[in-house]
Amino acid sequence: MSARDSIRRWRLGWWCLGLLLGSGWAIPATIAAQALARPNFLLIISDDQAWTDYGFMGHAHVRTPRLDRLASESLTFTRGYVPSSLCCPSLASIITGLDPHRHRVVCNDPPRPAGVSPAQYYQSAAYREGRERLAGFLEAQPTLPRELARAGYLSFQAGKWWQGHYRRGGFTHGMTTGDPERGGRHGDAGLSIGRTTMQPIQSFLDEAARAQAPWLVWYAPMMPHDPHTPPQRLLDRYLALTSSVPVAKYWAMVEWFDETCGELLDTLERRGLASNTVVAYVTDNGWITDAATGRYAPRSKQSPYDGGLRTPILLRWPGRIEPRREEARAVSSLDLMPTLLNLASVPVPEGLPGINLLEPRAVARRSAIYGACFTHDAQDLDHPAAGLRWRWMVSGRWKLIVPAAWNEPGAAMELYDIGGDPTELHNRAASEPRRVRRLQQSMDTWWSPH
Repeated sequence: MSARDSIRRWRLGWWCLGLLLGSGWAIPATIAAQALARPNFLLIISDDQAWTDYGFMGHAHVRTPRLDRLASESLTFTRGYVPSSLCCPSLASIITGLDPHRHRVVCNDPPRPAGVSPAQYYQSAAYREGRERLAGFLEAQPTLPRELARAGYLSFQAGKWWQGHYRRGGFTHGMTTGDPERGGRHGDAGLSIGRTTMQPIQSFLDEAARAQAPWLVWYAPMMPHDPHTPPQRLLDRYLALTSSVPVAKYWAMVEWFDETCGELLDTLERRGLASNTVVAYVTDNGWITDAATGRYAPRSKQSPYDGGLRTPILLRWPGRIEPRREEARAVSSLDLMPTLLNLASVPVPEGLPGINLLEPRAVARRSAIYGACFTHDAQDLDHPAAGLRWRWMVSGRWKLIVPAAWNEPGAAMELYDIGGDPTELHNRAASEPRRVRRLQQSMDTWWSPH
């Protein structure tokens, strides 16, 4: 069904509802409430930001006033996780609600032949064929914008996007074309959002208003992701707080990103949309700046540690979602798709592992969350497990990391009491063998690679 057909059906439903109301027919209150309360969605996805790097998470120097305010107005989960600590598979999991080994986009790039530089490979036919296969894997899955379109939603992609043209993810509108001649690897024109312009989102909101349709905006700017090129006015503030120029640049990028989030939130207020828009926040993976090189530190991006996997997850709907801070329960970015679909009264596809975060019993009942980290470049597109580096799980205050011997030879199993050791410095695997066995059995039950 085309986006235009979806809008026609949506308008027809409202017209019928109006006739029924005008004729005096009795409509069940729940049906009427669902129709009248269908919200818009603004999904904000930070790119390469550690879970600690917010004012509301207690950072001593980084300023994030707009996200701090958003957190105070939201159901805020401080122990959120993404299933994989690498951009492309993490984003694919957010939009499908599936673990990477299930949607099969486990890497940033297809397999690269030995001796070929990344720059050479990105220009090759083999690379384009590999990217086409990865896009096809995601295209075969239900996605958040595709499911919302069935209910008449318009959707807009802005920012990072790895899977070719935005329509392949189910978006009705967007910025990324996937054209290899225009830097189509991970966003092309979409990468200007936030850093250079916010106008494309404004134009989309104008179009949605003209169509009188509910909408989803995917705001995933390449921020604070490197290159760390913040405005000088922000950099000067942080150069006074650290002796490391790379750290100062990263901190300034975080505040710059926060400002762009504030611009979007102000737009909702100015347009009178805030009261009927759900704002959801998550990051794609963590980042800890190496103070000397400016690159990411070993226990952050692409690692199985919380520095690469943990993120706050926020949900705001004024008057409908009660603001509070949830510190105890671990949740997952996989929970966003079922949560948002439930808020839109749209059926959730079968087989999703996530839960509705607005159901406290479901959050309390879940005993563990799981994930897996893979090689940056795929090893075998037909066998995701070939690129596996680690599986991991969090159960209560405990975290188990299990290395894959074929990619991490000689690596030991790791167990951390992250409740008392949040930086994961003290491996308890040797002293807790029974706990390790129990948790590994649970992990093996979850793990079912193709």
